[in-house]
Amino acid sequence: MQATSLETGELIPIEGCYINVPIYGRKLNMRVLPDISDSKSAAYTDEPIIGRSFPLKTFSHGENRSISMTVHFIVCTQSDITQNLADLRMLESLVYPGESGSITPYLPPPIAQIKCGNLLSTQTPLCVILKSYSVKFPTEVAWDEANFTPYKFDVDLTWEVVYDSGELPGQRRIMSIGS
Repeated sequence: MQATSLETGELIPIEGCYINVPIYGRKLNMRVLPDISDSKSAAYTDEPIIGRSFPLKTFSHGENRSISMTVHFIVCTQSDITQNLADLRMLESLVYPGESGSITPYLPPPIAQIKCGNLLSTQTPLCVILKSYSVKFPTEVAWDEANFTPYKFDVDLTWEVVYDSGELPGQRRIMSIGS
């Protein structure tokens, strides 16, 4: 796979590595692979048994599956400046609840989908909610004078995976498809 266009030398978006936000009808295709870490933990309770020298471990519950991702934004063309700002605002908005009307003051958080090849899931994208973001605008790179936007900046994102209650994963599903 080529990372850059032969004609222009621009970075080519990576097919299959994206953040999709269906509520906005927008998809952010990565141009540089993001840094990804994936974590989950389980809680076990000790069940003391008469006559045993140590307690029996019993599965209590699983904690949330948390995926941290650093997305790298780079300006290759003049239009990338406004696109990067729009994508940043889209990501930032995902930590806020939706606004409804007079019946309920807020809607649940928007659900996004993330996919990066087969790293997180081999079949479908993972449905996630954004728990936090952090962006730092570096001063050691060139900036666009009109928008004060650096030509390269990174956004750290922390997602939590959400599942349909009818499709909760177990050992076999994780072993076979990863989600």
